[in-house]
Order: sequence, then C-alpha cells, then structure tokens
Amino acid sequence: MSSSSLNTVLSTRISSVVNTNNNNRVRVRIRTQPFLNPASVSFTARRLTVRAQETDAKEVKSQAPDKAPAASGSSFNQLLGIKGASQETNKWKIRLQLTKPVTWPPLVWGVVCGAAASGNFHWNLEDVAKSILCMMMSGPCLTGYTQTLNDWYDREIDAINEPYRPIPSGAISENEVITQIWVLLLAGLGIAGILDVWAGHNYPIMFYLALGGSLLSYIYSAPPLKLKQNGWIGNFALGASYISLPWWAGQALFGTLTPDIIVLTLLYSIAGLGIAIVNDFKSVEGDRAMGLQSLPVAFGAETAKWICVGAIDITQLSVAGYLLGAGKPLYALALLGLIIPQVFFQFKYFLKDPVKYDVKYQASAQPFLVLGLLVTALATSH
Repeated sequence: MSSSSLNTVLSTRISSVVNTNNNNRVRVRIRTQPFLNPASVSFTARRLTVRAQETDAKEVKSQAPDKAPAASGSSFNQLLGIKGASQETNKWKIRLQLTKPVTWPPLVWGVVCGAAASGNFHWNLEDVAKSILCMMMSGPCLTGYTQTLNDWYDREIDAINEPYRPIPSGAISENEVITQIWVLLLAGLGIAGILDVWAGHNYPIMFYLALGGSLLSYIYSAPPLKLKQNGWIGNFALGASYISLPWWAGQALFGTLTPDIIVLTLLYSIAGLGIAIVNDFKSVEGDRAMGLQSLPVAFGAETAKWICVGAIDITQLSVAGYLLGAGKPLYALALLGLIIPQVFFQFKYFLKDPVKYDVKYQASAQPFLVLGLLVTALATSH
C-alpha cells in the first residue's frame, strides 16, 4: 500500500488477523505515531510488522469484546460511569460517563465533613449556597476533570480491560476529551476563586487547595511521574484526594484549617488507600501488561485483599483511639460501632471474591465508612 493512498493521518494502530490454509495465524499491524496538531495534514513513517504464530486448529483464543454486550449493558450504569454500562452514541451522555458521577458523593461528603468540623456552618441561605458551590467544585468539576484525565491516560490499559469504554472504542474524539478536561479544570479553579472572594479570605486558600488537588490528579495519571504506577504512593494520593482535600476545602471555607486536622485527615486517607485497592482488582490484566505495579499485581490477589481490609480497618481503629484519648468516648464508641458492619461485609463479599463482588462490597460497606468520617468531623468540632 502506498502512502499516497491514505488521505488521513492515522493515530491508532490498525490490526487485522488473517487465517491461512495451514492454520497459521498472521497478524499484520500498521503503526503510526500520533500527530500533535489536528489542523495540519502530514504523513508519518509507518512500520509494517508481520507475525506468524503456530496454533492448533482446535485452539480458540479468547479476546476482549469490541463492545459491551447490548443485552447486559445498563443505561443507568452508563450515566454513573461504572462497569456494565450500555453503549451510547449521545455525546453528552458520553461526556457525563467520563466524569464518573458515581465518584462524586465521597467528595461532596468530604465537604460536608469539613464544614461540620469547622464549627462555623449555620443553616442559613448563604452558608448553604456556599457549601453547594464548594460541592460543585469538588465533585462534578474537579473530580470530573480527574476522572476524564485518568481515562485519557489509561486508554491503552482500557483497550485491554474494557475496550468498550468511550475513549478506546472511539465513541468520543481526542479533541473532545481534551476540551472536556480543560473546561472542567478551569471551571473548578474559577469556582475556588469565587469562594475565596465570597468568604472574604485574605489568602486564596480555596484556590490553592483546588490547584494543588488538580496538580496531584495530573501527576497521578500522567507521565513521567504517573504516581499510579506505584501501588502504595498512587493509592495513598488517591485516598488523600477523596478524603483530605474536600474536607480541607469545607473547613477552610467556613473556618480555619488547623495542623491537627491536616494530620488526622491524612491518617484517614490510609483508609482511602484501601478503598483504592478495591478498584485495582478489576484491572490486573491491563496493569500487568502496561507495567503498572498495583498492589494486586505486586503482591498477588490474596495478599492484596488483606492489605486492603487492613488499611481500612486499622485506620479507623486508630482514629477511634485518637478520639478516646482526646476525651471523646461517645464519638469513639460510635466509630467502633460503624466499623463492625464493614468487617462483616468484607468477609461476606470482598474477601470471598474481590472482582465478582466489588460493587456489592462497596455499596454495602462504604456507607458506614463515610458515616464514620462525619462522626470524626463532629467530634473535632466540639
């Protein structure tokens, strides 16, 4: 094939499989380098690779499906951005799916906890409006930015694990994804600036928290640092993003962010590390193929399961001990009461099969974890 017969610049790899009469499989790949300027038209060097592999005529190679089965795909899952989603062609629904709305509630709840810990939140129109705006910043805007960015840099892994997702399936274009990333980032930073002015801050702490969280999200997903390549560092960064940062934002908006609260919430982020491990089990194949050292890849599934539940349970027990030592015995007992059902669901679902029951486990156990966050916040506000 001559280069003059191509009228566009290819940015993906095209693979075709041809079965020959002698039962050899020949894989032909045409690889191209991605172009940086979509407005320019130029041809790049192509490399043709032909691989022959001996196979048995009766051998059947399992391959990932090109798209999610229509019968099992759920429109509700598609809107939430979780696995089992139906295929969708509506661009706005696809954009919403990329932001993974199912991940917003922990951030929204973190803002609630921070506002409660400040001791200065009042149920009046102004404070409610401030908190809602802060939730919009933390959830749809900056979490949506984080999730879209992560999907963009995970597109090669998703092509292995979940090839039917919007980006690897081609349901949304490169320019549309990048535009969404920038719009959500700038919206989040803009809201943070508005909140600083509204709260009368002399120091733009909301803006700096939003900027710091955005940078953390970037280095978590993007090379060369790509913190998610290391299971320990990456998962702790993720836990801090979901627990500490929104709490800090809520508390800074209505009160003063103190060093003891920073330390306490960072401790709680170890529980967030455990929650992040839950999501790593479904991506083991792709993570291993791409060289990402998630904990299930590094230690194996059996060991990683116990690291996960240990991080969640030991963290909460430590916080309960802190509350007891701080003279808050009733709050400590309430937190202990919320740990018991989490342990029950860990044995019922997660430790039995972390891949099969990950959604059931999170839906059953995590509400008790987030209630424990509120108990801790209320304890520190008095």
